[in-house]
Amino acid sequence: MNQNSPTLQVTDWLSRFDQALQNSDAEAAAHMFDEDSYWRDLVSFTWNIKTLEGPDQIKSMLQSTLSDVKPSSWEIEGEANSADGVTDAWITFETAQSHGKGHLRLKGDKCWTLLTTMTGLKGFEECKGDTRPKGVEHGAFKHRSSWLEQKTKEEAELGYSKQPYALIIGGGQGGIALGARLKQLNVPTIIVERNERPGDSWRKRYKSLCLHDPVWYDHLPYLPFPDHWPIFSPKDKIGDWLEMYTRIMELNYWGSSECQNARYDETKGEWVVTVKRGNEEIVLRPKQLILATGMSGKANIPNFPGAEKFKGDQHHSSKHPGPDQYIGKKAVVIGSNNSAHDICAALWETGADVTMVQRSSTHIARSDTLMDLALGDLYSEKAIKNGIDHHTADLIFASVPYKILHEFQIPVYQKMAEVDADFYSALEDAGFMLDWGDDGSGLFMKYLRRGSGYYIDVGACQLIIDGSVKLRSGVEIKEIKENAVVLSDGSELEADVIVYATGYGSMNGWAADLISKEVADKVGKCWGLGSDTTKDPGPWEGEQRNMWKPTHQQALWFHGGNLHQSRHYSQFLSLQIKARMENIPTPVYGMGPVHHLS
Repeated sequence: MNQNSPTLQVTDWLSRFDQALQNSDAEAAAHMFDEDSYWRDLVSFTWNIKTLEGPDQIKSMLQSTLSDVKPSSWEIEGEANSADGVTDAWITFETAQSHGKGHLRLKGDKCWTLLTTMTGLKGFEECKGDTRPKGVEHGAFKHRSSWLEQKTKEEAELGYSKQPYALIIGGGQGGIALGARLKQLNVPTIIVERNERPGDSWRKRYKSLCLHDPVWYDHLPYLPFPDHWPIFSPKDKIGDWLEMYTRIMELNYWGSSECQNARYDETKGEWVVTVKRGNEEIVLRPKQLILATGMSGKANIPNFPGAEKFKGDQHHSSKHPGPDQYIGKKAVVIGSNNSAHDICAALWETGADVTMVQRSSTHIARSDTLMDLALGDLYSEKAIKNGIDHHTADLIFASVPYKILHEFQIPVYQKMAEVDADFYSALEDAGFMLDWGDDGSGLFMKYLRRGSGYYIDVGACQLIIDGSVKLRSGVEIKEIKENAVVLSDGSELEADVIVYATGYGSMNGWAADLISKEVADKVGKCWGLGSDTTKDPGPWEGEQRNMWKPTHQQALWFHGGNLHQSRHYSQFLSLQIKARMENIPTPVYGMGPVHHLS
């Protein structure tokens, strides 16, 4: 093999890095990183989700963690690649408590980016492959219990004669994905959901709703969608999949149940949670409480003057029943992001007279172009043919630190603006206010920074371009009258129905409702990176605030995001919870102060 080959280059770097860590020489290890370098750790070293930026931060982390982590056995997996001055490779490693997988990028002989992820806890690995359960005990035994009898007994006991170790509030995609992970780790878990059936949170949305993300991006843990599954899933089809998944994964799912309140008992180290299950009130005492109420859980409902006088129907987009009852009616949709566009299009299709009120600019990405330019290399049939399944794609995406992710995204959206120039020109001619994010980095960065401010166009934009859906942009709502919406320019829009497609608040709002405002403030704002861009105030955090990692409230966790994030990050949250159940020491490194309350 050529002495200058990418594989030998990586192997040599790993050998020297391993030696420095074995010698507990944090300074020597940090010196192997470029001045412009990043180490993103998903639980392996920090028991946190943390990105270290530059040799000094890396040195400090290693000085604090090496004696506990005891990393070893750094090896390359497969062959390294080299392009444009960067050599990259998949790697594996071990720590005292866990197995790990990662990704390395070198510039010359120095590390540019390092990703380390925990894949399993030693001695508590998932039973799969060669260690899968047998399913039956062969032989003849008196009073043998069948699988169904054992399952029924477990369901009858958990929450009554036996307490769950973990309680998940919210039985949507996030709660279900995390529940499946915890089930495979043998963590006794109950999922509490106010709706009757798994998937109802999708079924009860407006009837035209479909996923805007493609199937390759949306798999759940363990059970990928079948090969014939449509690229964009209708909401009822997703609802049925979630219900089926919950049954097959044997999750303890309490439908028609609602958390009334919760408090943390410091003395006993457990939560006291009151749940109303049907007509029964039950007090649960889990050790860990996870709020999986979702990014789209806490509706932002504006308080416009005069709204109480409106004689028609008014509701938040999350409560929109669909268009059928508004045939021939005058509809005003306040908002201009995903839900607003979907609802406007569905109302127009059924014969309503629709006006969209756009109060601030929106980023638009055409679905086909987005799939091609932004997602195609990682999540597509093309990616699969190139050997990149969703597991590999998740790690590739995770390997790019948030600090520099926008640099990768800006050229994508510059190309998008070029490819779809006529489309964007027609939208602006119609009066639509467009943006590309504060720094031109487009949709994904907007999502990570603020979780709003964009629409993936699947057809509604053409209705705005040709005037089928009327548009009023650059105005505010002055007041609501009995039969009209008054705009800040003094004009009035007649209305039989008003839809507030005005987004959602921070997930810690649920903590305020269920636990207390004090706990919500102690935890602080959820989501966002601290990028100091619109709706994502600084200072820089480096990771999503409070998501999938320890918070400043003992034993309180937040889990949410899209299907991709629910799948990927449930792995790391479940391992953190399992470690605590097994009394494995979990010294958390790098918890920063709370800068924003909501």
